[in-house]
Amino acid sequence: MTEVTETLELKLVEPNAHKHQKLCETKTAYQQALEAAFDAGCTTQSAANDVVVNYDLSGYAKNALKKYVPQLCGGSYHAKELHNDHPVRFTNEGVRLDHKPQNAIEWYIKIPHHDDYNLWLPAQPNPEQREWLEALHGGAAKMGECRLFDRDGEWYLHVVATRDVKERPSSASETPIGVDIGEASLLTVCHRNERGSPTTPTLWNDEGKQVRQLRETYFTATRRLQKRGSERIAESYGDSLWRQIDDILHTVTSEVVAYADQFENPVLVLEDLTHIRESMDYGAFMNRRLHGWGFAKMHAQLRYKATEKGIRVETVNPAYTSKSCHCCGERGTRPDQATFKCTNSECWVRKYQADVNAALNIADRYLSGESHHREHTGDNDSAEDGGRLTGPQDSQADAEAQQLTLGTYAS
Repeated sequence: MTEVTETLELKLVEPNAHKHQKLCETKTAYQQALEAAFDAGCTTQSAANDVVVNYDLSGYAKNALKKYVPQLCGGSYHAKELHNDHPVRFTNEGVRLDHKPQNAIEWYIKIPHHDDYNLWLPAQPNPEQREWLEALHGGAAKMGECRLFDRDGEWYLHVVATRDVKERPSSASETPIGVDIGEASLLTVCHRNERGSPTTPTLWNDEGKQVRQLRETYFTATRRLQKRGSERIAESYGDSLWRQIDDILHTVTSEVVAYADQFENPVLVLEDLTHIRESMDYGAFMNRRLHGWGFAKMHAQLRYKATEKGIRVETVNPAYTSKSCHCCGERGTRPDQATFKCTNSECWVRKYQADVNAALNIADRYLSGESHHREHTGDNDSAEDGGRLTGPQDSQADAEAQQLTLGTYAS
């Protein structure tokens, strides 16, 4: 196992006047305690403690100061003078993360102010670090020292996070596994065997239905409670339902990673969903369902859980993965949510389970060399226009058997 460390940055979202004042008070008290301990030349934690104990700070900030000041005063830094701009440091026990995926701003941070007073603030993370936040929140990563910055009136929190990563022996032969996050099936995984034929897929249909039902219950019940003026009850009830959804998502993503882990050199291939929410326009009802469906959450969970197992995760362009035939590349139709229909009369595919078709297209795009983490070449087919994919195609010999088994995977 190898230990990996990452510094996560979260921007505190527009603290109100009261919380802004408390943050400023914390910063001022910290700076005063730091300067006093530095001027006293504290080279031990005991000496630093005798100085900082008198300042109006939380124990978490004082403990961080007791470790930091001796490093400045003749320790690892050997500082001759103290610069003015120092972040407020906290030991890892003081800061807490909370996640409310039903809210527009999902992440909340608890920042210590005094020993008996804490500030809960909404926070906007770096989108590229979401999987690390999920790992911290889920207990798969450990929180280290935290640092609070004031940048021209905007507040940021840096969190040092570490996790153990399994070292996986390299192999020339990869097994790209397409992962489709859908509405009918919560997740679908499928890949091709050594002959290029699709293997038996795995679909999490029941879990998809459970999440849809819980979300509908959430929207219906909380709307009624809010109309009655029961805001606090609505929030508590909503949190309970979302915890159930979170449990389902964690279970399913763990099972996907366990599925991949059975192969010698697996690669989980996901759609790059950076801009998927901006492009959604399916009407008010479907937009509400898809915007809260948890694409980013499942992406993050798959990434950090795969990383723990030493499994690489790659992304490909999502354009038309659900509307192109995985065999001939022809743009087809979706007569219903669970069915893909190929319109190419020369292709053996007539109807195919839509999520399985999408998962195969996702894996094939990686096989064709189109990955956002790999070097592109001019010879690759364009995924934007849904062109024919250059990955291995189904053999005609397998076609009849595969068509006969399609009903097994129908949603």
